[in-house]
Amino acid sequence: PSTHGVLRVGLTIEGEIITKAVPDIGYLHRGTEKLSEARGYHHCVVLTDRWDYVAAMPNNLVFCLAAEKLMGSKVPPRASALRVIMCELNRIASHLLFFGTYGIDIGAFTPFLYAFREREMVLDLFEMVCGARLTYNYIRLGGVMVDADAAWLAKCKEFLDYFKPRLDEYDSLLTYNPIFMARTQNVGLIAKEDAVNWGLSGPNLRGSGVLYDVRKSDPYCGYEEYQFEVPLGKKGSCWDRYFCRVQEMRQSVKIVEQALAKLPSGEFMATGVAKVPKPAPGEAYAHVEGARGDLGIYLVADGQGSPYRMHVRAPSFINLAILQEMLAGNKVSDVIAILGSI
Repeated sequence: PSTHGVLRVGLTIEGEIITKAVPDIGYLHRGTEKLSEARGYHHCVVLTDRWDYVAAMPNNLVFCLAAEKLMGSKVPPRASALRVIMCELNRIASHLLFFGTYGIDIGAFTPFLYAFREREMVLDLFEMVCGARLTYNYIRLGGVMVDADAAWLAKCKEFLDYFKPRLDEYDSLLTYNPIFMARTQNVGLIAKEDAVNWGLSGPNLRGSGVLYDVRKSDPYCGYEEYQFEVPLGKKGSCWDRYFCRVQEMRQSVKIVEQALAKLPSGEFMATGVAKVPKPAPGEAYAHVEGARGDLGIYLVADGQGSPYRMHVRAPSFINLAILQEMLAGNKVSDVIAILGSI
């Protein structure tokens, strides 16, 4: 079901009923944990873009947060606010792709056209600020690559004003569509306890009613200063996981609006960041609330110009493990609904 070998699911079936499911998870990031050992800290940021080219900004951010802990760098307030804006816009772009393609999974083509229309506007904003549409390399050690000028900020606000009514359209088009609800409600149920025990995070965890969001539980980049809610599901169904993502887009709009309204003046990059950083020996862990869930980076420094070790706590890799338990007992036609929701 997935492109270029990142996931294959082997099913054992009796008629239409699945008796066994084996997720065969591939290697999307192609050894970047090892590659980082031979690259400078600045160069490692480029590698992070490739892990998730639907939402690369949080990847940039989490590596920089971990490296900045090792380096003892203090990021200027303006840079932190710009990081929040970019990551929340990227969350919207990512969830839009989910919204559109999940509709196709279930058999509804029109939502895909709506979602990609709006997602294109977000990618235009990214291209306007950093020149890239998927692999941004915008968030850098000590701050961000370049400041957002007045024209970009105006364009961003214009997009938010346009986008908010579209969310109501999405609900009319798909969220409360009777056929869609019949295909997703009471399907792929994950109990609270199972969600926690399997290590789920992000909308997959919150869809089961578990209140855990890194932005609230372990704030970074000043998230504690923003007012927003964490959407929760009730039964842990495919529809609940879908609904959490749609509602998260509304909350991301609120966060970006607040960040734009109180964007601090000043520098967008910390002073004194070395061209070849050589942090003192030590270790650091940082994590963020990515579009897929709890995304973490563990870094070990040995005083040299490259990380001694880097490990990625990738949310999708962990989220997919529960498929082997979820799919058994369901019908083949429900597999794509369950998989798409995870």
